Amino acid sequence: MLADVIDLLLCPVCGARPSLVPGAVRCGNGHVFDVARQGYVSLLTGSAAPGTADTAAMVAARDAFLSAGHYAPLADAVIRLCAPALPGTAGVIADAGAGTGHYLAAALTGTGGQAVGLALDVSKHAIKRAARAHPRIGAVVADVWRPLPVRDACADVLLNVFAPRNAAEFARVLKPGGTLIVVTPAPGHLRPLVERLGLLSVDEDKDRRLGETLGGRFARAVQEDLDIPLRLGHDAVEAVVGMGPSAWHTGTDDLRKKIAALPDPVQVTASFRISTWTTRA
Repeated sequence: MLADVIDLLLCPVCGARPSLVPGAVRCGNGHVFDVARQGYVSLLTGSAAPGTADTAAMVAARDAFLSAGHYAPLADAVIRLCAPALPGTAGVIADAGAGTGHYLAAALTGTGGQAVGLALDVSKHAIKRAARAHPRIGAVVADVWRPLPVRDACADVLLNVFAPRNAAEFARVLKPGGTLIVVTPAPGHLRPLVERLGLLSVDEDKDRRLGETLGGRFARAVQEDLDIPLRLGHDAVEAVVGMGPSAWHTGTDDLRKKIAALPDPVQVTASFRISTWTTRA
């Protein structure tokens, strides 16, 4: 709920600490942001819509695929890495690019304490679902590429799962010695769907670029690879394609024709690289 995270937020206009009032978030300088009936607040400023926000269809596909448990081993890995980074049974887990809140909710449940979660995503369609994903999640529409409406040094753990990375802002909002958990697709992710359906492939140079992005402000602590063998029916194949970046580049009718030509079910490998980083002094 927003009440659990209001003390973590900043007004995106003036940087003042806001408070929760009936139906809105308001700062002391009079800037007001309406709370949606689903329980989230948008702290985006300006009139231009972000071009990278997931659409309603993409979010629905992601929710269907993840709710079916296909990536459960990945959620388990996130839980395992979160647990030692939290102070006792409390703490704050933020998620930059939280999507539907799936991994944040898993971390809050799986670590067994009373930590609170702050979900940040530029898509209001995603944040609507994140707001309902767990009772201790406060959900905020915010753009990871811009200054985050979050106060300094407030998060014990910051999740970044298949989402953009803003190293300066991540370092700012994490506590000294805080933990950043990054999940990216590894080379070979979703084979053989990439080849058979003409999907976007993972850049072989992705890990080097990740190090360049984060290395100035973070030190890499752990890196591990995770492969999940899957047997996916055609509906699940359409969902996993529709929830990712290939959805922007694949026509629906053409995609369904290609999926129809696949075995049903089809053997697929999901491949991930998981790394943890600590803030540098």
